[in-house]
Amino acid sequence: MIYLPARQHGFSVYDDGDYISQNRMVQNGLTWAGFKWAFTTYWASNWHPLTWLSHMADCQWFGLDAGAHHLVNVLFHAGNAVLLFLLLCRLTGMTWAAAMVAALFAWHPLRVESVAWAAERKDVLSCFFELLSLSSYVRYAQKKPGRDFYLALVFFALALLAKPMPVTLPFLLLVLDWWPLQRLANVASLAGKWARLAGEKWPFFALAAVSCGVTFFAQRSAAVLSFEQYPLSLRLGNAVLAYAGYLLKILWPVDLAVIYPLPRRLSWPLVMAVGAGLTGVSWIVWRIRRGRPYWLAGWLWYLGTLVPVIGLVQVGKQAMADRYSYFPCIGIFLAAVLAGKELATRFRVKWQPLLAGAGLILAVNLWFTARQLNYWRDDVSLFSHAVAVTADNPGAQINLGLALEQEGQRDAALIHYREALRLAPDSVEAHNNLANILNDEGQTREALDHYQAALRLDQTVPLTHCNLGTLLVKLGRFDEAMQLYQAAQRLQPEDPHVHYLMGKAWLGKGRTSEAIGQFRQALRLDGNDFQSLTFLARILAADENPVNRDGNAAVELAERANTLTGGTQPFILDVLAMAYAESGRTNEAQRVELKAQELAEAGETPALAANIRRHLQLFQAGQSCHEVFTNQSGPAE
Repeated sequence: MIYLPARQHGFSVYDDGDYISQNRMVQNGLTWAGFKWAFTTYWASNWHPLTWLSHMADCQWFGLDAGAHHLVNVLFHAGNAVLLFLLLCRLTGMTWAAAMVAALFAWHPLRVESVAWAAERKDVLSCFFELLSLSSYVRYAQKKPGRDFYLALVFFALALLAKPMPVTLPFLLLVLDWWPLQRLANVASLAGKWARLAGEKWPFFALAAVSCGVTFFAQRSAAVLSFEQYPLSLRLGNAVLAYAGYLLKILWPVDLAVIYPLPRRLSWPLVMAVGAGLTGVSWIVWRIRRGRPYWLAGWLWYLGTLVPVIGLVQVGKQAMADRYSYFPCIGIFLAAVLAGKELATRFRVKWQPLLAGAGLILAVNLWFTARQLNYWRDDVSLFSHAVAVTADNPGAQINLGLALEQEGQRDAALIHYREALRLAPDSVEAHNNLANILNDEGQTREALDHYQAALRLDQTVPLTHCNLGTLLVKLGRFDEAMQLYQAAQRLQPEDPHVHYLMGKAWLGKGRTSEAIGQFRQALRLDGNDFQSLTFLARILAADENPVNRDGNAAVELAERANTLTGGTQPFILDVLAMAYAESGRTNEAQRVELKAQELAEAGETPALAANIRRHLQLFQAGQSCHEVFTNQSGPAE
């Protein structure tokens, strides 16, 4: 299958961390705590509990095998193509036309983003249930069994629980009532019939209204741009261009990018020309609706199902996105294929050239899809391509910098972060990422300036408070740092990392009782937070105050941290050795410390290796580590 190379792809720096690779709640798998979290969290500025549960199930079965997560997306996409084929067969009775539409849907390169991006599980999952809802409704409309109506409602609810974009489905049902279901045929009162059909669907409209409210509440603080940030005139103009842009990419899918930057200015003559063109198309399909109803039905399918993401409520800083076309494009494919079938019938085209033409169209789509999928093989390729095919794209620059930073190319990453700031001086993320590298390289003054700039721009981002607080701890400005940590904790009370940072800060001040409280709070929020497990175990194993020491508890915590990290972290092994020594298991302490020493020396961390050698000498002498409880390099933050 064309998408199988995605099995070899890893997680992306773009959103995959929030959804999977850095989300401890998701990584814990299917748990009762995770179930409650999925239905109550607005993490990543969204409310889509079914999507969270889907990711949790993947982690339960596959762990962090990124290829397996991608493969599940591929399977859902394949299932969606089959469901679409069956739905169109039932709607139109045209098997070959239905097959062509389903094949275009499955193999068009605009689908790559939804399928090859692990974080976009919500696209394929919501479409899966949306198609099931449509299929159930069509059975109800054709045969009138009440069970199918309620099944359609249940599947619609599940689609909304995966992603709120299907809120327009009740309107699409009305379109299908007109054609091809023809539930308005031969009626005396057209207005009355429309009113009855709309009233029939009141449960669907009610669910859609609830979903809209919850989604706006989830996105209002972090993701939705205000009219001061992006005026209504720009939104309307960009919506017009986006409608045309999706059509162009359906017809000629070149220069596809994972991020299309939101324009700060528009060419209004172009907007007016494009708007006139779209209006003209709408007028034409309206005029020919009686003889060729599929054009109006497909056009309304396309226009209507794009409304939630066309930018009237601007969520994020993208002008458009390939993933948004996942379901709406079906309307265009349906109209185009049925128009082709009508033309072939009129001009009596034989099946051989017709089959050859269809095969050529699909082959071209497959070639473009394979090429686009190849860009998703790694983040450097993905965002380098986005930078190359779009202009003035700060989002792509930032993510390319992150990708290069992960590969150890810090100088190259700095170039892209600085370019992102040139393009978008108000980018909090660019300031933060640039400051992180500068701080690591010892350029404290410049790092402090960028952290403070990020905080001035937006005081609602917990990460900014945490990063600036950690730098202030390093500079000895403890009270200011704690105020920032507390602000981050108020902004994101369910994040264990804030408590971990506060615990480390208290530990640096020698206030171990306060540090213990913070590490325990972090573990109450996430029992698998290996950093808090490690530092709490370290205190319980080696604190100077005997009241705080508990060797057996330290062993339990350190062993869990060591298991979570695969036994490859020398600092954690060092703490585990301390715990064994404190609990009287001297031989195990020496064995583990020897392994820690080997890893530290191989990893070229001389300071940590020196501490480990000192601890090993103590263990070989039958002693513990109370007197050498000093600040050491901890796990990566």
